[in-house]
Amino acid sequence: MKHDNVVTIARIDEFDEIIDVRSGGEFAVDHVPGAGSHPVLDDEERARVGTLYKQVSPFDGRKLGAALVARNIARHIESGFASRPREWRPLVYCWRGGQRSGAMAHVLRDVGWRVSTLEGGYKSYRSAVLAQLDLLPERFSFRVLCGPTGSGKSRLLEALAAQGAQVLDLEGLARHKGSVLGSLPGENQPSQKWFESQLVDRLRQFDASRPVWVESESRKIGAIQVPTTLLLRIRASTCLNVASPTSERVRFLIEDYPYMLAEPAMLKARLGQLTELQSREVIDRWMALIDVRDWEVLVRDLLENHYDPLYLRSMSKSYPTLGAAPVLNLDSLDAASLAGKARSLANAD
Repeated sequence: MKHDNVVTIARIDEFDEIIDVRSGGEFAVDHVPGAGSHPVLDDEERARVGTLYKQVSPFDGRKLGAALVARNIARHIESGFASRPREWRPLVYCWRGGQRSGAMAHVLRDVGWRVSTLEGGYKSYRSAVLAQLDLLPERFSFRVLCGPTGSGKSRLLEALAAQGAQVLDLEGLARHKGSVLGSLPGENQPSQKWFESQLVDRLRQFDASRPVWVESESRKIGAIQVPTTLLLRIRASTCLNVASPTSERVRFLIEDYPYMLAEPAMLKARLGQLTELQSREVIDRWMALIDVRDWEVLVRDLLENHYDPLYLRSMSKSYPTLGAAPVLNLDSLDAASLAGKARSLANAD
């Protein structure tokens, strides 16, 4: 029988606050969604203790570690936890549910708070995430928005969410728009583990009796891989073929990528990566259009000679029934039009 102070991952939602006592570097790679970072050893301190432990002696390493941990726990109590009420119930975890979480929990418990630690620590949490990635997608009925680049799929997802529909925004979680020009200005993509943690957290919040709207995606969104079970489930789901006039797509993409147009050198570098897919002649033509800032001609050329053919090849393999899917015509991609379409779709479900 488990002690009440040590709980399994199944009880993680019972607590007022989740405290991650691993180092900042470990936290940045992945953590329990909603957890706060309160390291008992920062990255530099952890390295110092480990070096001393291995190169001098375990006793010396533990002695330094104890002093640093005690100092850091005191700082966290003074600056982070002092205002917590007596009834506060935190859950503390570290890498394996061992010394670091045990030290923090011991001190907090002595103060009088009802503290628990996570059995197995982050490792048990990560194992649970991987298990859920295989199980959760099978619970849901997905509605898949298909359509070529610039047809407004991502904006339509946003509009559906605003209407109260259940939306899984994979590009939002991956912090990437899903093409060679898809990286967001000033942002790095999350680690694969953090993407998966957010994905499981999002799926857990959905009601399985209602559909979940999602955009058709490739296996990779930038550097992030969409988990196989989810990808296969999406590709086997009901599709809606989103169609917009090329002229409206051109206008929309110019509006949607101002940061690319403001950095011609970066745009050239990105398009220059397509040498395996396009001839030198085509790429040189794009470079010349960038030099004269002829954005409308450039975007139309990119759509007609790169993105649309690529989309058709990809979709014919991944969504073989797309040709029979109902078509949603979006003659305008302005906010009001998308809101109206989203309202109709949400009400139909």
